[in-house]
Amino acid sequence: MKVSREQMAENRRRILDAASALFRDRGFDAVSVAEVMKAAGLTHGGFYGHFGSKDDLVAQTLAHVLAVPPGGNTEIRAYLEAYLSPRHRDNPAAGCPTAGLAAAIRHQSPMAREAMTEGLRSQIARLEMALPLADPAGRRQAAIGSWAAMVGAVVLARAIDDPALSDEILEQTRAWIEAGTVDGSAL
Repeated sequence: MKVSREQMAENRRRILDAASALFRDRGFDAVSVAEVMKAAGLTHGGFYGHFGSKDDLVAQTLAHVLAVPPGGNTEIRAYLEAYLSPRHRDNPAAGCPTAGLAAAIRHQSPMAREAMTEGLRSQIARLEMALPLADPAGRRQAAIGSWAAMVGAVVLARAIDDPALSDEILEQTRAWIEAGTVDGSAL
């Protein structure tokens, strides 16, 4: 039975969404192609109709999940509040792929690293547009520093077993970024 182009596109989206959640939750190496296909509700045999290899799946999943929609939320305080929250920290499968996968990406293919690079560029650009600083060079510097602090805070908050310290890392990072970028003072 032949599958329509629309159904192929829908199946591909389901595979990418399933892989994205599984990779963010468990890492690249801990997830098999068979698990991804099962999570997508498809048979393992259909995988190679969409992807050439698991490396191809990893790279395309990163490109899929790291794509920042045009416009997006440019309200920086709301973005900081959501990103640096216990809810985000406690739900890695639905959370930021950069925070969940950045450390492991260095062991992946050049295609995967390229997808991560493009995702990082998009996120920095999104933050640049949201920051109220007037000077373009200062806005870029603040965007890069803020993004690095945000990702690092989530990674650290997830890594430790002290809930109070984990919450404090998120709260203090948010306050530090707001004081240095949102309120307009120098970091």
